[in-house]
Amino acid sequence: MANDVRARPRARRRAASELPGGAAPQASRGLFRRLTAGGTEGNERLTVITGLLLIVLLAALGITIINLGGLLWLHLFLGLLLIGPVALKMASAGYRFMRYYTHNRRYRVKGPPLPALRLLAPLVVALTAVVFISGVVLLFIGPDSSLRSDVFLIHKVSFFGWLAVTALHVLGHLPEIFRFLRISNDSRAEMIAVRSSRPRGSAEPVEPSLAQHLPGGAGRWLSISAALVLGLVLAVVLIPQFSAWTGSAGAAVLHHHHHLHH
Repeated sequence: MANDVRARPRARRRAASELPGGAAPQASRGLFRRLTAGGTEGNERLTVITGLLLIVLLAALGITIINLGGLLWLHLFLGLLLIGPVALKMASAGYRFMRYYTHNRRYRVKGPPLPALRLLAPLVVALTAVVFISGVVLLFIGPDSSLRSDVFLIHKVSFFGWLAVTALHVLGHLPEIFRFLRISNDSRAEMIAVRSSRPRGSAEPVEPSLAQHLPGGAGRWLSISAALVLGLVLAVVLIPQFSAWTGSAGAAVLHHHHHLHH
């Protein structure tokens, strides 16, 4: 009798999945699992790939600072574009933090970041928020605002502080970056070796390696693409706001601040 009672819920679930509308929820759950799979390794890959993307964008942003007067429009555009990837990087790292401190078994086994990186993380987050919030505020208040000098100083000081702590943050995560690059290179070499060893004209598919086909890859690239699109849309939508700063008034303000702080 007890076995019959236990079997009924399973039978009902099986029957529900066989109904015309039962396949859709199962398919959607399967799609969600495929997009979010990968566990701790998938989270680390997402964080590392996003971090590498940020290094490239930040290098481009750094070049604009050398000639801010002539490249101000690009500085503003890249600053807004960065918002999407920065938000994704913070979300990915924050997810690992949350899962570890809520005692998820897989994240506890993986272990926390180095103590120095954990101490540095709140400063990175705080300075990131200050840099981008002050930058957006400057964009909207314009060069003629009475608040401009104070906000400009906050933005400038926080930006250089942010670069310093971000550099330390990147140095601390170099082992993870090198590990990701090594896995990617090994997977690529493996694919080339397998293809070259097959008979010419063979239509047999190449078996993917585990390192190359970690579950959830589609979800990770979708997240990165969405972050880039979000930043790009934000930058394009706010291009009309650039004119106040790229005009003569904005140029005069930048010239004034450059000589004031040098």
